[in-house]
Amino acid sequence: MAKLSVVVLTKNEESCIAQCLESVKWADEIIVVDDESTDKTVEIVKKYDCKIFFRKMDIEGKHRNWAYAQARNQWVLSLDADETVTPELKVEIEQAIQSNDFAAYDIPLRNFISNYWVRYGGWYPASKVRLFQKDKFRYEEAEVHPRAFADGACGHLKSDIIHRGYPDLEHFLNSVNRQSTLEAVKWIKTGRKMTLVWATWRAVDRFFRRYFGKKGYKDGMYGFIIAFFDTLYQILSYAKFLEMKKKNNTANTRP
Repeated sequence: MAKLSVVVLTKNEESCIAQCLESVKWADEIIVVDDESTDKTVEIVKKYDCKIFFRKMDIEGKHRNWAYAQARNQWVLSLDADETVTPELKVEIEQAIQSNDFAAYDIPLRNFISNYWVRYGGWYPASKVRLFQKDKFRYEEAEVHPRAFADGACGHLKSDIIHRGYPDLEHFLNSVNRQSTLEAVKWIKTGRKMTLVWATWRAVDRFFRRYFGKKGYKDGMYGFIIAFFDTLYQILSYAKFLEMKKKNNTANTRP
């Protein structure tokens, strides 16, 4: 009978980690990989039947691949600490790993900002590969938005992972700021050719695709803010890219 390992990545997640772990207590194994938390995250995790590993995240894709390699079971469910599994999804997961029809499965994410479920603008179902056979799956070792690769066919589950990643708009803006920094770093490391014209075009394109093409306007104020922040992400990434490039050039020319 196939068994399941749940792998959760944490860093200062005291406000949500208990809810996450409660939702997967039925799993055969739970692994938590903590990235130098300074709050009560680890203290809370120790109250559960989990294996705890400590590893500082360097590159997101590399960090995730290392975490999944610690699982003793072939089937792995990957969760972030601010995500929970619904009872309906639990049933689907158990059926999927027993049937063994696919190398991996993508799962819909039901994303919330505060208590608002964002349904449009590409935010739902926003399915991601989260259930997989660990020797048939890996992430690109990129620092931001790593791509997932499965060695085999990918199936689809219907029930949702509940993602409460943004308790308020301040957290959402902080995420945009953090992710845009990582995006700029990636551009520098890969030698990406960037121009103001390209960045502006991308920013405008992102707004129109998010707000109109993907019907973000149906989410009212939240739909507009999401589209606006998506535009801001591109502009911030470019501005930070220029700043980093200038600092690198200065360092290279300094005697």
